[in-house]
Amino acid sequence: MTSLPGSSGGEDADSPTDSRPVVCARCGTRAEGTLLTWTCSVENGTRHYLCDTCARENLRAIEGRLDPAWW
Repeated sequence: MTSLPGSSGGEDADSPTDSRPVVCARCGTRAEGTLLTWTCSVENGTRHYLCDTCARENLRAIEGRLDPAWW
């Protein structure tokens, strides 16, 4: 995961390191091990994770939601 320039990038209470399992918001796949290829999206203050397959299939929609500061 990356942070916007100037943000702290710190972990919060909704991080994947807590005891709740990480599940893909689109297909329901459960994460096993490290989330290196998964995508994290924060929408209305809530983190949503996408597995690598769903992220690849929906890349254009994901990029379309990025704030102009990213470009």
